[in-house]
Formats: sequence, C-alpha cells, structure tokens
Amino acid sequence: MSRTTLAAYLDANATADLTAVVTRIADCCAAIQEQLRLGDLAGVLGSAGADNVQGETQKKLDVIANDMLKDALQACPQVRGIASEEEDSVVAANTAGHFLVTYDPLDGSSNIDINSMVGTIFSILPAQSDGELSEAEFLQPGRKQSAAGYVLYGPSVMLVLTTGKGVSMFTFEPGSRQFLQTVSNVSIDRDTREFAVNMSNQRFWASPMQEYVRDLLSGSDGPRGKNFNMRWVAAMVAEVHRIINRGGIFMYPYDNRDPSKPGKLRLMYEGNPMSMLIEQAGGKASTAYAPIMEVTPTDIHQRVSVVMGSADEVDTAMAYHKK
Repeated sequence: MSRTTLAAYLDANATADLTAVVTRIADCCAAIQEQLRLGDLAGVLGSAGADNVQGETQKKLDVIANDMLKDALQACPQVRGIASEEEDSVVAANTAGHFLVTYDPLDGSSNIDINSMVGTIFSILPAQSDGELSEAEFLQPGRKQSAAGYVLYGPSVMLVLTTGKGVSMFTFEPGSRQFLQTVSNVSIDRDTREFAVNMSNQRFWASPMQEYVRDLLSGSDGPRGKNFNMRWVAAMVAEVHRIINRGGIFMYPYDNRDPSKPGKLRLMYEGNPMSMLIEQAGGKASTAYAPIMEVTPTDIHQRVSVVMGSADEVDTAMAYHKK
C-alpha cells in the first residue's frame, strides 16, 4: 500500500518556506529518537546536573535534544529566530528568515529514565520584522501560528501536524527514514467518558475545578449521570495524543501554591501548539475561562492553565468556572 510522504503532504498544504521549516524539524526529531532508542547504552540518561530557566532539573536528553533542534533550525535559512523552554532568551538564526519557531525539545522528560513516553512539541509563527531579533517579536497570540505539531516517541515514532488545514498523523518508517501519512483529517469526538489530571494537586485547585472533578468522580451516582475513567501519563504530548485518537479531556489547572504562576504549562511551547492541533481536530482548548489561543503573551516563558479536548466536555468544565 502506497502512503503519502510528509514531503508530498507539505507540497499540497504549505508554502515552500513553511515546508522547509517543518521538514527540518521532522528530520531532527528522527535523529532525536535514535538517541532515545539507545538510552543508557549511549550514556544519555539521568540528570545533566543543572536547572533550566524554569527552575527545573534538566535531564541529559533535555540538553541534547535542545541543542540538536537549535543547531538544525539555526542552519535553516527560512528560520529567523527560535525560543526554547530550555533557553533563557530567544536565539537568533537567519535575519531574512520568514518564521519563528518555539519548542519544547523533550516534553515529559521526567519519564525518560523509566523508558516511558516523551515527545517534542513545536510551534511555527510568522516573523514580524527583518531587523535585530527581539523577544517582543515572539509575543503573538496562538491564533497567529502558521503551523504546530508534536513528535511522540513511543512504540512507534509519530508526527502529528497541522498547517491550519486539519490534522494529519505520520508514522516514521525506519527503513526509508521518512514520515508516512497514516491518518488524515483527524476528528476528536465531541463527548467523552475519560479525563486526565494530576489528582495529587486537587487540594490546591480553585473551587470550580474541585467541584467539576468531584462530579466526574461521582460517576453515574453524581450529577453527570455517567462513569468516567481517569488516565495520567505525566507527559502532555502523550495525554494529547490519546485525546486526538479517542477523545477525552486533559487538564493542568491553576493552583494556589504560587499565585504568580497562572498554571504549570508554558503558553508558547505547549499551550498554543497543542491548542491549535486540538481545535483543528474539532476539539476545544481553554484556560477554563477563555480560549488559550486568544491569550496575548507577555513573556516567552509565560505559563497558562490548560483544559483541552473533547468540545462538549471542555464546555462543561468552563460552565463550572462561569457560575
């Protein structure tokens, strides 16, 4: 059976410049998965012995993946600048480039040492200037994204991509070293009986979220009148991949442990790209009060609360917060 290659898909759904950027990211992720596959055989597991700008302990593979993507994108003429979860500030690439790229090089990196699922998340934005690169140029709401996607490093390596024309899924074929389209026109079920949230933080949530999840847990005996299953992989890329395949709702809500941080996840590297994918597949993505992609960033490392997935269930969660 002949399958559409990523290159052929991009030829039909993106400009030549955007195709060049997405292809560069995909090729780099194919190289990252080789490092992951070798694991401890290559001495790449464990801590790097330093914290990133977020104050989180970096894993060796966080640093390796970040450097690989940074080098690849700086060598891409179409990329003007990059911003990474692992970098303190924006990084210049090519002044005449037409795109800015933001990325989380290895989402879920706490899972690396237990050989569980991790992934790379990326967002591609239009460049806003042709002079010296500045952080301000990156501070665009998610609606401005030209493309977004992630690569999931699981039993098979998959690229899930949107260029604003729906969502397609590609599986990496090691023999040809190509991403081949395996699912087109992804559509998320509007309704669900599955949710994902870190229940250990429940006592810190705002009262509407506590009430919403309490009603989910009450099952058929509660006000929702149906039983729900809970899932938690501790990697956003894995949670979203499950939702894209079979529906569900994923939440990382605001909690009161640090009032200066409206959420755990990063708007530019996680919230916006995943929201674009979810919405393009027919789902919804919200802060619990408003669409994530309508938030205007004030900082490249800005955090945001996240409620995303099946449209009807996201609407229900938002209704609890609007009471």
